Parts: sequence; structure tokens; C-alpha cells
Amino acid sequence: MEVAIVGGGLAGMATALRLQAAGLSTVVLESHGHAGGCAGYWRHKGFSFDVGATTLVDFEPGGVGGELLDAVGMAPVTGERLPGYEAWLPDRRVTLHKATRLWHAERLRSFGDDDAHRKFWRLLDELSAVFWRASRNGIRMPVRRPADVFHDLRVVGLRHLPLARHLADTVGGALRRCGLQGDRALRGLLSMLLEDTVHSTVDRAPLINGALGITMRGAGLVRHDGGMHGFWRTLVGHYRGLGGKLRTAAAVSRVDESQCGYRITTRRGVVSARRVVFAVPAPTVARIAPTLPVTRRLRRYVERDREYGGGAIVVFLGVPESEVAGRSFTHHQLLQCYDTRLGDGNNMFISVSAAGDTVSAPAGHRAVMISTHTALRDWSGLDDEQYAQRKKELGERLVSYAHRVYPALGDRAVVFDVGTPRTYERFTLRPGGGVGGAHLTNRNANQFAIPHDLGGRGVWLVGDTTWPGLGTVACALASRLVAEGILRERGRHG
Repeated sequence: MEVAIVGGGLAGMATALRLQAAGLSTVVLESHGHAGGCAGYWRHKGFSFDVGATTLVDFEPGGVGGELLDAVGMAPVTGERLPGYEAWLPDRRVTLHKATRLWHAERLRSFGDDDAHRKFWRLLDELSAVFWRASRNGIRMPVRRPADVFHDLRVVGLRHLPLARHLADTVGGALRRCGLQGDRALRGLLSMLLEDTVHSTVDRAPLINGALGITMRGAGLVRHDGGMHGFWRTLVGHYRGLGGKLRTAAAVSRVDESQCGYRITTRRGVVSARRVVFAVPAPTVARIAPTLPVTRRLRRYVERDREYGGGAIVVFLGVPESEVAGRSFTHHQLLQCYDTRLGDGNNMFISVSAAGDTVSAPAGHRAVMISTHTALRDWSGLDDEQYAQRKKELGERLVSYAHRVYPALGDRAVVFDVGTPRTYERFTLRPGGGVGGAHLTNRNANQFAIPHDLGGRGVWLVGDTTWPGLGTVACALASRLVAEGILRERGRHG
């Protein structure tokens, strides 16, 4: 085998797809019963629920995800193209339109049509336009060699080079320069968007990364037919059609060097490969590859990012269609209080499967996912009784908050279950159940991110603990960079 990929989430499967399409033989080793990872799904009583990501970002033709599909010979995704979604703030409701013209009018109407607000939005618009384009052209970070410098100058454009001065800035810094640090409603909206996209706060989020996260729905959000279940069924089918091998229930316990490359020990036996791609969190790499140089090189990054982890809670509801009827949008984001820390329901996202999507829900029903972030420390050290009580309380809290949007939600639920950090730890083997990688700050993002090629010849890293971070669009971009690197390495060394 030429390449073994450890981890069957989106970053791992996308990398495997690209390499297989390029003519390399690949095998994906996944610990769970099916591919997906934190963009996976759970099936129960005829419903299929998304367990993490509910939409694909920038998967339209020309987008980062669209480039992935085109590169491996897949057709564009089919499903619900979201026209946007609604943000329910404590004192107002804001429609986050995908259409640029509508969004520009809505944000001035909602927060203020004055010089300060216009200046702030102009800055975000400029940064997002330039760096979305750079992302779609495969910008490389962190810069490791002169070739990366020339590549990035080309994809960013020399005329936009002055924007590099914002690399050390934060979203909060931009607000302060515009005199908007006291705008509670604007900070509230930005806080929600940043927590969901870069897992950071207004005052810590790097400005360029934050600008991309804040404008993410403008890049296009698609909920695949059948949700993530439908997406993975299509993706895995195509990968296998190309000759790729996916081994599920094959948790990797050890990776060692061997004469011909690498020896990967799994629950289903031993796999030998000339190269290995770790598509699992950096701490997991350090655990399963203790003798490889990559573990020593990762140590300082793992220690640095230890304080920047976080988890998620998801409520899964299978409900009669009447409980979610009457709304123009199927996705909603809610903030309960401006003055309370985010998480545990204060900032939560509601995603409802599309009408007529009978893969996600039986006829006459809909699948509903309510998600929120949570601090991992709040779930550690709980005994079984304490855990069950906390899980129950938070599940009920999220549903009660969702009644702002759907007053009858859950009254006649066919399915009512709750996923917690323990759930993610059990099914994805993520340390402590952490999801989404490290919270981005100027200490660990961009030039300070974990490099894909940190492991040296034949060892590569991809996924949400490396650059560019979390989300479906980030995983698609990272897979491109890693696949290109492996193909260059193969060309040099065979």
C-alpha cells in the first residue's frame, strides 16, 4: 500500500480521495463503524441525525469544497441550498442572508447605518473577499519554505499585500478602532459566529480568520440530501469506485517505522504502507506514534493548545413535521443573554432537515439537531449519576430555548436523545471528547499553526488540529495541501 490514512473524517477521506484519484493506492483506517468523524451521522428509528457539521461550506463549483469534488471526478452536491439563516438575539432578530445585497442592507438596519458601522463592515468585506479567494486558490500556511512565499504572494496578489498588517490583529481590536466595542448586539452576533467557526471569542479571534468565519454563509451552505448520511454514502461510494479501501472498526493502536515505510497496528490486523497520513487530533498522534519523530516535534504544540480545547452538546429530535412548520428558514442560531458566557445553550444552533428528505426522517417527520458548545472541564470527574443528571438538564434546557423558534418542538418526539463530550470520546476516540480542534488565537493560528509536514518524509498531518482548523471547508482545503505535498514528495523520492 502506498498511503495509509489514519482517521476517516472529512480531512482523512478527502485526502484519500485525492490521492486515489491521482493513481496512488490508499487505505483509510477508521475506528468507528462508518466514516464521518465529527461531520458524521447517527441513525435511529428511521431517522438520520448529523452529529456535528450539518452543512457543507463552499461546496459550490469554484469553491474550496467544489474544487475537491471536481478534482476527484464527483458531481456537485445535491441538497438544500440555504438562502441564509436567522440569528435570534435577546432583543432583536437578524436574518443572515447569503445574498450580498440583502445582507448589506440587513446588517445596517439591525445594528446601525453610520460611519463607524460602515467602516467596520467594509474592513470585514475586504478581508473576506481577498482571503476567500486565496483559500480557493490553495493558500499555504504556515509558510515553511521560499516556494510557499512565492505561492502565497501569487494567490493573495501583490496589490493586497498591505492586508498582511492585519495578521496580528483581532476582531475585538477592529471593533475598538471603529469605536464599536460597546455595541452589545453587534458583539453578541459576532461572538456567536466566531464561536461556531473559529471556536474563539471576539477579543481573541484572529481578524483574518474571523472575517472568513463571519462571512461563511456567503460562501454557500448546502445541506446534502439525507444530511451527512447522504453525503458520506456518496463520498465513500465514489472512493471505493476508484479502488480505495476503507476499513471500519479498525482503531489504530500503534504506528512504527519499518523497512518499507510504516507498520500500522489496528484492531483488524497490521497494515504496511510507504507513507502515513494522520487525520486525527495531534494528541492522538502523540499517543499512537510514540517512537516517530513527529511525536517529539508535536510536543510543544500539544502543550500550547491544551488550554484551547472545547466540546459540544447535541440534542437529537425526531418529530412530526407539524412541530417545525411555519418558518421560512430551516436553520436558526440563538443567543439567550448578552452578559453570560457562551455555551451550554447560550449560543446554540438549530438545524432542521429539509421537507421531503426521507433519508433524514420518515415521511411526515423531520430530524432536528440542536447544538451548543460546552467546556470539557465541566464534564470531567462526574460519576454516572452526576453525568446522567447534567445530560438530562442540558438536553431539556436546549429544547426549552428552542421554543422561541418552534413553540411545540419536542411535544410528540419520536426520538429524544443527547450527545455529550463522552459521546464524542466514545465514538470518535477524541481525547476528552474535544471537537473542532484548538480555539484559534494569534498564538496558534496561521504562521503558528501545526504544519502538515511536521513529521518529515513519509509522515503527514491533516485535520482540525492543524492549519487551517475546523469545519468542512477547512478540511477540504487541508486535504488539497497534503495531497499536493505527498505527490511532490513521491515525484522527488518515488
